[in-house]
Amino acid sequence: MTGNHRNKTITRRRAIAVTGGTVAAGGLAVAGYQSAFADDATATATADATASASATSTSTSSECMTLMTSVTEGPYYLDGALVRKDITEGKSGVPLTLRLTVVDATDGCTPVPGAAVEIWHCDAWGYYSGYTTANPGGSAPAESEDGSTADDATYLRGYQIANANGVVKFETIFPGWYTPRTCHIHVKVHTGGEKEDGTYEGGKVNYTGQFFFDDDIAQEIFTLEPYSQHTGSYTTLDNDMVYDGGGAAGGLLTLKAVKKADPSKGYRGFLTLGIDPDAENTGAGSGGGGEGGEGGTPPSGAPTGEPPTGSASPSASASS
Repeated sequence: MTGNHRNKTITRRRAIAVTGGTVAAGGLAVAGYQSAFADDATATATADATASASATSTSTSSECMTLMTSVTEGPYYLDGALVRKDITEGKSGVPLTLRLTVVDATDGCTPVPGAAVEIWHCDAWGYYSGYTTANPGGSAPAESEDGSTADDATYLRGYQIANANGVVKFETIFPGWYTPRTCHIHVKVHTGGEKEDGTYEGGKVNYTGQFFFDDDIAQEIFTLEPYSQHTGSYTTLDNDMVYDGGGAAGGLLTLKAVKKADPSKGYRGFLTLGIDPDAENTGAGSGGGGEGGEGGTPPSGAPTGEPPTGSASPSASASS
């Protein structure tokens, strides 16, 4: 690992991330949780969260976020992802609903309506669209054997545009794993562009990062079908080359089981992303975990594969 891989220098201009439980000013972080899960919350839960926000705002400082450095976009990014809520394209796996809130860290953590949140991740066996001949490590069936009708250039990739509360929602599946990485989802936050021909064009990237999953939950998921068909050595958070051990501030999602007694029914994950809309991020940030790095090309020991010619096709079916 290079020395700057562990660089945790923080400035006000860096993008940041928190969960609803992190230090809040005026209850904003809790409000972000409420808006993200508004369609699921009961009146009682809303009242309790509001009361908690009020108590928090009187006992904490004016600092409304925990700072977080940007990290690498990794070797499997493709331009041209579609603007859509459901990115599964029929890929099988445990359902995952992501509810993310984008706020302006330089302006009192106010929502950033219109921000475009882009995510991409591997399927249940560790394959990325656009790189389906890559070897995910261990022993896994060929990507083509999963029986789905997914477009090999676009599945499990997509954008959503933040609403008036800064909230985006994605329907996807719990990611699998590949050597030498832990379970994760990649994310970029864009501002200043617009939806065009089914994708998002123009503007700039304000933040590049990754979301992570609790080891116990991930390892339980990986005992289920179709994940269990991929066998081998799974990398835990402590040994990951990118995760910095910072919990929510390091991108660790808060996960809620849809049905506690049955993990196959799926999870809801949430996090609040604070950005500086004036900043621009190249996607070449550093991680803070174990040896090595996940840069623009696959690191030694990681799966390898050639991306398709050009970007992901915007002609595939897109939904809002």
